[in-house]
Amino acid sequence: MQLINIGFGNIVSANRIIAIISPESAPIKRMVQEAKDTKMAVDATYGRRTRAVLIMDSGHIILSAVQPETVAGRLDKDEDTEEE
Repeated sequence: MQLINIGFGNIVSANRIIAIISPESAPIKRMVQEAKDTKMAVDATYGRRTRAVLIMDSGHIILSAVQPETVAGRLDKDEDTEEE
């Protein structure tokens, strides 16, 4: 099982991530609000601004204060290390 740091010591299973997206667009904001209403959102921002939204295969939405590019870079870096 591969784990990835999403900021502030929070770690998620990289194998369960479907998408890493920016929270700027209205459809994503609606999706996040719906997940909060149904208790399917995990806020890992520690009160900071949400910069990345991770969509998991279980239907959960994880909010992160780290840029999507940073999370994706960590994911790619971990995959390269595993291949060696």
